[in-house]
Amino acid sequence: MSVAIELAAVGKRFERAGGAGGDYVALDGFTLEVREGEFFCLLGPTGCGKSTVLHLVAGFERPSAGSVKVFGSAVAAPDADRGVVFQTEQALFPWLTVEENVAFGLRMRGVAPAERDAILDRNLELVGLPRHRAKFPRELSGGMKQRVQIARALANDPRILLMDEPFGALDAQTRRRMQEEVARIWSATGKTVIFITHDIGEAIWLADRVGVMTRGPGARVKEIVEVDLPRPRHAMNAAYVELYNRLSATIQAEAEAMLND
Repeated sequence: MSVAIELAAVGKRFERAGGAGGDYVALDGFTLEVREGEFFCLLGPTGCGKSTVLHLVAGFERPSAGSVKVFGSAVAAPDADRGVVFQTEQALFPWLTVEENVAFGLRMRGVAPAERDAILDRNLELVGLPRHRAKFPRELSGGMKQRVQIARALANDPRILLMDEPFGALDAQTRRRMQEEVARIWSATGKTVIFITHDIGEAIWLADRVGVMTRGPGARVKEIVEVDLPRPRHAMNAAYVELYNRLSATIQAEAEAMLND
């Protein structure tokens, strides 16, 4: 299986406000490879830099050291080959309908109306929203808004889907439904996915592999774990519980060390 995403010895520094105390080193020597077509989840203690990793792959940020590559090419800026789904519903344009939000990127790229409509119909069907296409974001539930974000990202047919805690603000029942939806969409499309989450159970349920980050500053990958469980997955079995406890202990150790730093 080929490598889709490669971060090699990546460092990322942020200038502190007012220049007080020097730069903040978010990542230091961060190295990771994500395989083409895999679902990769990234876990870690709060503030370890998970979103920073995603922003580097998306091209929203540039590394201070090392390299970030997508399918062998250095990431220089955002591009349609990397679709991003954010946690916040504010990523949607409130003055546009569902179909207008989903088609926004296609319009900006000048896709012909007939082709645009076909792509729009296909992706609204994929996320289960064809009957809600004329609604505005204010008329949608939290889960439906996240489906619109996913459809909008997929409409540009990216090779990589980057998801930054997309279900963090949802209630437990809606979150579970969205996890099932994302797993179904990933299976149907074969996209390479990086999924950021704080939820260990969510990571095990979704991922082919789970990467655990060390605490910050200067975070890096501490451990990568293969999730060798058949799909669809079930929480009430010994293999799931063993993996959950292993990941929980690793993250807890980093969180406790952060308190003692």
